[in-house]
Amino acid sequence: MKKDIILAGVGGQGTIAVAVMIADAAIEQGLNFRQSEVHGMSQRGGAVETQVRLSDKAIHCDLIATGRADLLISLEPLEALRKMNYLSETGTVVTALAPVKNIPDYPAMDTVLDQLRRAGRTVYTIDAEAVAKDAGSTRAQNVAVLGAAADFIGLKPAAIRKGIEKVFAAKGAAVVEMNLRAFDMGREHAAKLEA
Repeated sequence: MKKDIILAGVGGQGTIAVAVMIADAAIEQGLNFRQSEVHGMSQRGGAVETQVRLSDKAIHCDLIATGRADLLISLEPLEALRKMNYLSETGTVVTALAPVKNIPDYPAMDTVLDQLRRAGRTVYTIDAEAVAKDAGSTRAQNVAVLGAAADFIGLKPAAIRKGIEKVFAAKGAAVVEMNLRAFDMGREHAAKLEA
């Protein structure tokens, strides 16, 4: 098993928290795990990229070479477009639809989605804001996207659920349950997706 994953978003969306959930799930399954992060210029609103590598064999480098990632999970559609160069020709994109308009000339959403689809990769989109709201809080959008991407990660959903429990344990049982619900609803949403 080997999976190279790019996580993209902007500060405050929980991109790194998703990486931690995947890391905990990988450890739960006895896999090797490597992670590197690039934070934007500001804590909130700046680009955040996390590279996650999973394997049942030794991993000798934290970084994913351009054109080699298996999966791009994005919490923001323009950030997905900005990271497409990392994706292999057979790679898959799972991205949230809600834009974070942190620049004055943010392109029209139709343009962003058209460019993503023209890149020749399989692209799945999720209205993570609506899914998370139905789960109990729009703050769980990152976990809803993780749920939508879960079947492409190569980890057991039960292991990812344990990762979610671990990340949110300090915030109380209600927050854990709400995030688990967002994950499950994201997975249910993914089952209905068409590329």
